[in-house]
Amino acid sequence: MNRTTESKQKSFVPPALGTLRQRCVPAALFWLGGVLAAGCAATDQRVGAAVTVDNTGLTASAEAPVKWGKGLLAKDKAWYGSAEASRIADNLLLYQHTNGGWNKNTDMALVLTEAEKARLQAAAEKGMVSTIDNGATYTQLEYLANVYDATGEERYKDSFLRGLDYLFEAQYENGGWPQFYPIRKGYYEYITFNDGAMIGVMELLRDVAKQNSPYAFVDKPRQKRAAEAIKKGLDVILKTQIEVDGKLTAWCAQHDHITLAPQKARDYELPSISGGESIGILKYLLEIEKPDPHVEKAVEGAVSWLNEVKITGIRLKRTGDPAHRETRDVVVVNDTTAPPLLARFYEIETNKPMFSGRDGVVRHTLAEIEQERRAGYSWYIPFPEKLLDEAYPRWRQKWVSTN
Repeated sequence: MNRTTESKQKSFVPPALGTLRQRCVPAALFWLGGVLAAGCAATDQRVGAAVTVDNTGLTASAEAPVKWGKGLLAKDKAWYGSAEASRIADNLLLYQHTNGGWNKNTDMALVLTEAEKARLQAAAEKGMVSTIDNGATYTQLEYLANVYDATGEERYKDSFLRGLDYLFEAQYENGGWPQFYPIRKGYYEYITFNDGAMIGVMELLRDVAKQNSPYAFVDKPRQKRAAEAIKKGLDVILKTQIEVDGKLTAWCAQHDHITLAPQKARDYELPSISGGESIGILKYLLEIEKPDPHVEKAVEGAVSWLNEVKITGIRLKRTGDPAHRETRDVVVVNDTTAPPLLARFYEIETNKPMFSGRDGVVRHTLAEIEQERRAGYSWYIPFPEKLLDEAYPRWRQKWVSTN
């Protein structure tokens, strides 16, 4: 059963990681939900070696044939029938929690020892926290569907269906998805567009509802439920679009799950209109077939706002050693030849780019915040020229001009 937004959920607190101390270091930039974002990798400060850490407390070495990530979702269809693809899929079964979801920021493609497999199995049976943040859960489901399609192994189908049911269960009655489910108190319970979380879920469910490859194996009741879920998700997308002085703009990275108002997450992620997250939402809206007038209005408002806040004439210059967070920095320099950018966040009333350090104070230039936050967060992202200059005109010609 779906939960109502007013229903009270038991708060989940992840278990401690014992003596392992973590620090967040910027990993490579990655595309997630159509948005350029910065990831984090955990490091074991006791030995200084890169490791992956999930909330089981398990650590694993960095030696592996491949790494878990978006690249595994872009393999040739035949590859998913390989022994290596099945090995990784079997890992996913071990990492899957009893509620059907997965944790984030873990390289699930690593070769595991028998002892590590046993520890994962024991941890999963205790019931661990699951999330859709940083591509978690919906990317595992896409991978499992591809491997099942290629191998016909029922264990992958069963795992996929449990994960699909988890996504259904996690959805709020109003159509949004929280970042963590079971609910983890704090900003984690907000409707989360941040880093493409909710849009990633909706893209998966849309493919399930349409029986797109490789999801034709999903049963009819779940196909119907997926269609209902994305319909409700679209409804909350339209309701959360921020309106300023009678004009529709775009979306915040997270919205209150009851009032739908823009909300802050971390101290430097304040209520705002988000350039990054809004790109992924707009892309999803442009892919809707036979859009109704509400969707058309939302698209036109978002496109108009994005063009209005486009930033030209600057580029980012990175200085110092990127491997050492104490010395690296990012400086904004004038450059009339640079491609256009978007700020990650804009003030809701003024459309001014927003920057904030860990003190949570709004500033209007990147130089005003501390070096650690300047270099440790993606404050600017590329302007989506192809989306606005190519996809949007095609959408308008196909759907709006014929209405």
